[in-house]
Amino acid sequence: MSSAPPGSSSLPPATGTPRQPGVRPTLALLALLVGIIAGIGAAVFRGLIGLFHNLFFFGHFAIEYDTLKHTLESPWGIGVVAVPVIGALLVAFLVQTFAPEAKGHGVPEVIDAIYYKRGVIRPQVALIKSLASSISIGSGGAIGREGPIIQIGATFGSVLAQWTRLPEWQRLVLIACGAGGGIAATFNTPIGGILFATEIMLVEISARTLIPVMIATGAASFVGRLFFGNHASFIIPPMTLHAATSSSFRVFLAYAMLGLVMGLLGMLYTRSVYAFEDFFDRIPGNYYTRHALGMLIVGVMMYLLMRHLGHYYIEGVGYATIQDILDGHLTVTWILLALVLLKLVAVSLTLGSGASGGIFSPALFMGATLGAGLVNLGHGFLPGLEVSPVGGAVIGMACMVAAGTGAAVTAVVMIFEMTRDYNVIIPLIIAVSLAYAVRHLLIADDLYTLKLSRRGRRLPRAVESNLYLMRGALELIQAPFLRLDADAHLGALRERLTSRRTLPHVVLVRDGQPTGIITSDVLATALAADDDQTALGRYADPHYTLLNEHTQIIDLVSRLRGAGTRIAVLAPGDPPTTAADAVVGIVSWDDVMEHANLPGDLRGAAPS
Repeated sequence: MSSAPPGSSSLPPATGTPRQPGVRPTLALLALLVGIIAGIGAAVFRGLIGLFHNLFFFGHFAIEYDTLKHTLESPWGIGVVAVPVIGALLVAFLVQTFAPEAKGHGVPEVIDAIYYKRGVIRPQVALIKSLASSISIGSGGAIGREGPIIQIGATFGSVLAQWTRLPEWQRLVLIACGAGGGIAATFNTPIGGILFATEIMLVEISARTLIPVMIATGAASFVGRLFFGNHASFIIPPMTLHAATSSSFRVFLAYAMLGLVMGLLGMLYTRSVYAFEDFFDRIPGNYYTRHALGMLIVGVMMYLLMRHLGHYYIEGVGYATIQDILDGHLTVTWILLALVLLKLVAVSLTLGSGASGGIFSPALFMGATLGAGLVNLGHGFLPGLEVSPVGGAVIGMACMVAAGTGAAVTAVVMIFEMTRDYNVIIPLIIAVSLAYAVRHLLIADDLYTLKLSRRGRRLPRAVESNLYLMRGALELIQAPFLRLDADAHLGALRERLTSRRTLPHVVLVRDGQPTGIITSDVLATALAADDDQTALGRYADPHYTLLNEHTQIIDLVSRLRGAGTRIAVLAPGDPPTTAADAVVGIVSWDDVMEHANLPGDLRGAAPS
């Protein structure tokens, strides 16, 4: 430990308790306002959906629309096929003309604004999102209303913060307030709203951020109850999950199997939406023609379902089908399993072709239908199984929300709030955990983050302290690397990689000095695309920063940004030796972002 130089005075020891940042009264009041607006916004948005639904399907103006009851057959007959097409053309006009951010399911745009736009969301997004999503859902699009409500509430929070000139951290808190308030008002799940904001939106977990979110979700729930009543979104019969009190190994095994299968469906759901988006992008034409084509197919599916099964089933939020399952009215196994596939295709067509709506409701729909269907199949193999189809549907809904959105804790608590039955907790924890784990094992991104990953937007995987920034780079990041001659070809590298499970960084060496670095991500592209005779020098980056082997992450980031490079070469000595055989580690910018759990831009321009 170093001592103070002669003649210098030491600081007196600190006395008292350090002042902790608390909740700002102004922020608390604004959070209350955001919660109230989120609750009112949820009610207005539901009214718009009812208005457009009645106008498109029956030709009259009314806002009454009970989503727990099936839509009656439209008087248009086969002409109902054109209803989603007309809605698609209107949506394309609104989105393309006024707010491209309103396209899709909304939540990724909010997350993007939080991490890459300093929480700034344009005010027109709320209006256009309200109109476009209500038209999409009202005209039969197989999507949900929760995503739009989240984006609408978040937009109001951002705009209010901009108007009042709040600092960035408070702006981000109000965005989370709007998002959590939207969920709370929609499902009458205030705790679920808090957890959704915490798991998906908040970049800081502390009293100064959580208390405003709690205020907002409480206010939104209160306002929502004034409009919708004090009941959950679904009427779930009592004692639905009475088997959860059983300690039977077969019961817990059944819940575990249900969670595993739901994880597979969550992966398919995630990939399907963006696979259809890529498919429609490749079709000749423009936004109007592509979206109209996708919704024409959805319209045909709706019409055929009405003709052969008596209901439109896949149109809109699909809550009537879920309620049928919970009431025990929809029990035919093949219909349940067919509806899973049809809803998956319909939501992928709707969102992939360019609609504006959410992914939450379709997840609930598919979770309920598959859960009930699998339990029916289980009874065929194990006649004495103490799990009801209704219980399977309830567990399935939570599993699909967790697997699809990545909000696992939110899913458990929301279903608990809906059922108000403590017996649900154990099966929920088992099934939801496994569903989330399987989906994450098969694809790291969920429906929210995959859209951003496809844009090259890297997001933190957790909310945590800055402890890792103080770790030594080599202590935290142990990326493998190997040295090769600068004149080597890809074939020689392939031979060296046969015994390796992970791709290393490669240091190219000439005359004992590094001439360039090939990072593992560049290497993966090269191995997949080129033949063995390609020179490795083609892929090497000659620009790197030479640092001491004990450099901390925070200093490494600063040096990389200052030098405008993406690669650090670590070696002993001060200054570090330049000899290639002295290199003890290679750290790329992507290594830092992954291991230190940092956003790709660190609130600024990343090295290029």
